[in-house]
Amino acid sequence: MLQLRDGQEQPLAIRREDYVAPAWWIDTVDLTFDLDPAKTRVLNRMRLRRNPDSVGGPLRLDGDELNLARVLVDGQGASFRMEADQLVIDNLPDSFELEIFTTCCPVKNTKLMGLFVSENTFFTQCEAEGFRRITYFLDRPDVMASYTVTLRADKAAYPVLLSNGNLVDSGELPEGRHFAKWVDPFRKPSYLFALVAGKLVAREQRITTRAGKEHLLQVYVRAGDLDKTEHAMNSLVHSILWDETRFGLPLDLDRFMIVATSDFNMGAMENKGLNIFNTKYVLANQATATDADYGNIESVVGHEYFHNWSGDRVTCRDWFQLSLKEGLTVFRDQEFSMDLCADASARAVKRIEDVRVLRTAQFPEDAGPMAHPVRPDSYIEISNFYTVTIYEKGAEVVRMMQTLVGRKGFEHGMSLYFKRHDGQAVTCDDFAQAIADANLDSELSRLLPQFKRWYSQAGTPRLAATGSYDADARTYTLRFTQSCAPTPGQPLKLPFVIPVNLGLLAQDGRELPLQRDGESEATLHTRTLVLTEASQQFTFVGIDAEPVPSILRGFSAPVVLDFDYTDTQLLTLLANDLDPFNRWEAGQRLALRSAIQAIAASSAPTAVLDDAYIGAMREVLRDPKLDAAFKELVLTLPSETYIAEQLDVVDPQRIHAVREAMRVQLATALFVEWEQVYEQHHDTGAYTPDPLSAGRRALSGMALTFLCLAAGESGDTVWPGKTLQRFKDAGNMTDRFNALSALVSSGHALAAQALARFHAIFKNEALVIDKWFSLQAGSPDRGGHVLPLVKQLMKHPDFSVKNPNRARSVIFSYCSANPGAFHRPDAAGYVFWSDRVIELDAINPQVAARLARGLDRWSKLAEPYRSAAREAIVRVAARPDLSKDTQEVVQRALAD
Repeated sequence: MLQLRDGQEQPLAIRREDYVAPAWWIDTVDLTFDLDPAKTRVLNRMRLRRNPDSVGGPLRLDGDELNLARVLVDGQGASFRMEADQLVIDNLPDSFELEIFTTCCPVKNTKLMGLFVSENTFFTQCEAEGFRRITYFLDRPDVMASYTVTLRADKAAYPVLLSNGNLVDSGELPEGRHFAKWVDPFRKPSYLFALVAGKLVAREQRITTRAGKEHLLQVYVRAGDLDKTEHAMNSLVHSILWDETRFGLPLDLDRFMIVATSDFNMGAMENKGLNIFNTKYVLANQATATDADYGNIESVVGHEYFHNWSGDRVTCRDWFQLSLKEGLTVFRDQEFSMDLCADASARAVKRIEDVRVLRTAQFPEDAGPMAHPVRPDSYIEISNFYTVTIYEKGAEVVRMMQTLVGRKGFEHGMSLYFKRHDGQAVTCDDFAQAIADANLDSELSRLLPQFKRWYSQAGTPRLAATGSYDADARTYTLRFTQSCAPTPGQPLKLPFVIPVNLGLLAQDGRELPLQRDGESEATLHTRTLVLTEASQQFTFVGIDAEPVPSILRGFSAPVVLDFDYTDTQLLTLLANDLDPFNRWEAGQRLALRSAIQAIAASSAPTAVLDDAYIGAMREVLRDPKLDAAFKELVLTLPSETYIAEQLDVVDPQRIHAVREAMRVQLATALFVEWEQVYEQHHDTGAYTPDPLSAGRRALSGMALTFLCLAAGESGDTVWPGKTLQRFKDAGNMTDRFNALSALVSSGHALAAQALARFHAIFKNEALVIDKWFSLQAGSPDRGGHVLPLVKQLMKHPDFSVKNPNRARSVIFSYCSANPGAFHRPDAAGYVFWSDRVIELDAINPQVAARLARGLDRWSKLAEPYRSAAREAIVRVAARPDLSKDTQEVVQRALAD
């Protein structure tokens, strides 16, 4: 156990089992803000009543870094006391009006939680516990109140005044000031409160929904960025129409507003009717944004809008239920993006991309010191639990529900959920119960208590499968065994409910009909097996020869599948499987197998990939029936992080060397094909961010990267020269950045010229310069050059560690996304990491805690990395002034 220094308090854990309802309810909140960067005055008038179902007690209001000036109860002075950060008031009547007057200093709020100033504009971020930095309050999600908000400010400096709900009044005040009064017609928890005040301009659009009601949509940005808001507006319109069509959920406000800021800890925030976004997920035009940016904007705009119901109208009872809104809403934004795809191939590409995020980020979290269930049992700092487990794994749990009840059945369940719980703060159990109750004849309803282990048990289940063929009986039997490794606080796991989508292929690739033993007829293509026991088997009849099983089609459950496929079987799946996910997965398994064998070999890697794999990749590139986006995914090798997770002991430099050797081999062996691919796909015509065009750009960009890499091996200058010209002539950011990335990743001398030109062109575009920083910090390490480069970048005039986007573009790109450069034998990367965590913790603990997660998996490292990494973590943990955000992360890491 880590020994804390004198004076360093051990933060107390908050436990789900200790939940009790609040002693008081707040019915109405009337807030008046006199906005000033150095001293904002907040008058808070609330109507409270005692909760008759609670255990009673005094009123305890949360506060943080506030200056308290006045407390009145029913208009009279009240006695109160301070206990730590809480304002405590005793001897209160059962119902009363409370008035609290406080001041705060938004301009010095570098934590970007509560009320803060960014580029002379006021913003708020209240989730999870930021409202207490604005006024004293019952800052918990189960306290839902009606809000009236009056904003007053200097009109010349802050001409736009926004808050939640509907604008009911506005006007002039003496001395050049003005006011705006907003009323939110829906009760909400304090974490959904928002205000914005500043010099902003808006793109506006009026729409009429299917219900026949007209709404005003507004996207607010700084002057000069208005031309970059069209895609965000279109994404918002599509989101509104989709939610009304798919789930019958209409927009419920007269207006819906999005505001963009460059200083933001998160991607975006779903404050009721006034969503505040990181500029990264709003601003886009073809000159400044890549196809990936366009896709992310569509997804995040959709996500935050869908929260209007799944999170706002129905919210969380407590923060342990965070996945109730986040997991469900990630699922909804994934479905939205897939439903917007024009064809099945594009839908499959989206699914593969989502699973790749899950397996490269969430699976390691499940196996590390911060492992926690989708519904955690305890936390010290809730901000640390905005994780891929809560979001992405939570979405997979919801997806399994849909698999078990069907698409229509899930829609019926959603309708029942909102009918039952509109306006309430509820739990994950309430959601699962509604889906099951709407589908009483479903497997989910029958297995609901067991299915909910997905919420309570941490870790990634492993599903071991074996197949045996009986030629005489013409049967094929699949045997499954499920297990789940111990995680912190959970040494033993009970069996999960695991839906397994299955198909069988003949050796020649034909899809076989599926008929289980005892059934009267066969079904075609995929069917779902539901596993509930530690071991189960399923026998299929009428099989003329040993088949190739296609298991876990569409990634039907978030598990690790262990099946001892032969290379021949994987090549059969890669060439023939009707399920695009498993076709992609077969290629990944072949590449991963080769990588692991080369890592284990005693000699330095050269030819890692065998001829059969190279030949299969050649066929993929040449196949005219496959979409370009799918080809690009198949040809993308498993990441260094994903390879590392398959090993018991990790030598990061060895992994990097092997993967680089694989890249070189693909580049040189398929040189002719890469030339053909580039010529076929580099001209996509007028720019549109649709999946087909984006896929063509992605594949041509990959071709450029491999062609430059091959040129570096042969000394050829033709393709680097063509790539530089492509960089100069590109008509959109995707093609330009692909060319720049190809030069940088190949280490060619022309990269310096291109980087300088890129900066000169886009020096006034903050989001583009983030890309410029990130590309360099994440570049392949050659001779240890990346760390000195990163230190140099931090001294660049455009770098500011206080801006989360800029900090992520340099520090996170190096420490968290560039393992080959970060894990240095001399430990200099770890020293840099510890310096940055300490530096950021004093400025913005949320960002620091995210960076601290970069060494979660230190205990898997080989020596000398392991000891050096631990020493760096100990150095951070020993700081006496460490925030509880970062303290929780490093202490859990050291306990691993």
